[in-house]
Amino acid sequence: MLHIVKQCDRELDDWPEEVRGELADVMARLERGHVLSMPLSRPMPIIGSGIHELRFRDRGGIYRVVYFLAGAGTVWLLHAFKKTGQKTPLQAIETAKKRLRRVKP
Repeated sequence: MLHIVKQCDRELDDWPEEVRGELADVMARLERGHVLSMPLSRPMPIIGSGIHELRFRDRGGIYRVVYFLAGAGTVWLLHAFKKTGQKTPLQAIETAKKRLRRVKP
């Protein structure tokens, strides 16, 4: 089951339609229990256990979605942002941590 934090849903509204379509395909795979790996997804232990980052790119930029695998096919999308540098911005990490605290049992 897919859950999206309200703020994350609003963040995704600003993304290009093509990238949102790719995200929808990936979410369907996660809901079916597929395990994703690089280059599409990577673990983000700096944020917490079960946290991963989806990686998308198009001609307009680099896009990331931080998500939480809560178990039993449950996926939470926590934070979506456009990446502007090499490293994940500290603000994006802190935002994801804050939202994780609200959804993690």
